Amino acid sequence: MAFLEKQSPGRVLLDDTVALTALIEASQNLQSHTEYIIRVQRGVSTENSWQVIKRYSDFDMLNSSLLVSGVSLPLPPKKLLGNMDREFIAERQRGLQVYLDFITQHHILATCQLVKKFLDTNNYSANYTEIALQQVSMFFRSDPKWEVVEPLKDIGWRIRKKYFLIKNKEQPKERQVLSWVDLGPDKFLSDKDLQSTMKLLPSLTNPYICPVTFANTSELSALVIRMFNEKGTLRDLICKVKPKEAFMRKYCNPKKIQGLELQQIRTYGRQILEVLKFFHDKGFPYGHLHASNIVIEDNTCKVLDIENSLLGLPSYYRPYITQFRKINTTESIDVYSFGHLLYEMTYGRPPDAVPVDQYPAVPNTTVVSVLQSILSTDACKTGMPTVAQLLQTPLFSDVLLFHSEKLQFKIPTKLRDALKTAKECMEKRLQEEQKTNQQHRRLTRAQSHHDSEEEKRRRKILARKKSRQSAYENEEDLSVKYNNNSGSGASSPPTSPSSPTPPHTTE
Repeated sequence: MAFLEKQSPGRVLLDDTVALTALIEASQNLQSHTEYIIRVQRGVSTENSWQVIKRYSDFDMLNSSLLVSGVSLPLPPKKLLGNMDREFIAERQRGLQVYLDFITQHHILATCQLVKKFLDTNNYSANYTEIALQQVSMFFRSDPKWEVVEPLKDIGWRIRKKYFLIKNKEQPKERQVLSWVDLGPDKFLSDKDLQSTMKLLPSLTNPYICPVTFANTSELSALVIRMFNEKGTLRDLICKVKPKEAFMRKYCNPKKIQGLELQQIRTYGRQILEVLKFFHDKGFPYGHLHASNIVIEDNTCKVLDIENSLLGLPSYYRPYITQFRKINTTESIDVYSFGHLLYEMTYGRPPDAVPVDQYPAVPNTTVVSVLQSILSTDACKTGMPTVAQLLQTPLFSDVLLFHSEKLQFKIPTKLRDALKTAKECMEKRLQEEQKTNQQHRRLTRAQSHHDSEEEKRRRKILARKKSRQSAYENEEDLSVKYNNNSGSGASSPPTSPSSPTPPHTTE
């Protein structure tokens, strides 16, 4: 289901994590080519759907653009002769449907602008890099000490978030990264409270949080500056890729993945859990933990993008989270995300699907035990452990942490109340989407059962039985009626009460 929130008059915010589904409804032959009519739907609401018309050449262009991912894509091959034949067109239509299903169900491809624009041109044709440059230029005019070194093109997964490598003219050798992003559909803080909270971020000190140099918001977007890590993120380390490469190229099909050593898993896991506990104790919503939001400095994890929830940005794992009604708070989102991260640190890749009930062997069974407590079918359906409980597990409880940095993040009472209200609104929107998805799944299962061959045969047999029963009952009714009529005729015809009795005569 697509949730839209008004941010300001005339502006509507889309949740870019809501899946688009595409069904080729028909094909039409024109004089020189074939067009395919595609019904596209955002989320599970049939009311939020539209048609697009594409030629095979449009699919081919999209496919060429997606090849950078390194994923083997199932696009039907070209055919120069006989491509207007009816049977060939029907076969190609089936192949193109398989292709659409593949790219709309792939976690990374489905959220990239290329696919979104192909299926939803009206909402995804803007040049977000150009928009971001305009906003950043305005900021630089107001604070001329900053200078752009280079744009970091497509290093993130969000369509409406752009990154720039910058430097401070007073410290020209230091490289920092500026991120610009549109506000999202979960932005429930007032503009004033958002601005106040963002200004607090540079004052936050925690050894496991990447410091924020500067943070500011406008009516429609936000800008954040933090130090640039030349070695990249934890996911860059696991996938052995260069930090400045495009997200899709780096992570769709990495060639040299490698999980971490057990001691690294335990140390990093403990550090990350400490950050989550810090957020939860402060009443600060996070919900954006994943391997690309962590950098490693001197064997220490530092969490990135702590501002995302304030800005209303949906979680990286939201398409998964909306399927499980037990993951309905920002705290449970953090625990679920930690499960994904722990799996990736252990095996060098994210899980193929969730829930996960079968795990490859690892040297230490306590890792699998923790993974099962978060990612198994039972955990996703009945509930997961808290961060405090995870800290007490044998995997993390005896890990020693060494840091002298004072933890500091003072949030005024008024802002704390505003954050609590905004957090509740975010959770309510999530719970409504989960409820809608569950209702849709029930209807889909019922419809699938109704349409199954076995069910059709069962209904057919029942119909025949009912027909035979009805025919038998009709025959029985007719027989009784006939017998009644014939029985009356054998004795004497009925006499009317008013008819006189005929006189008795003898011969």
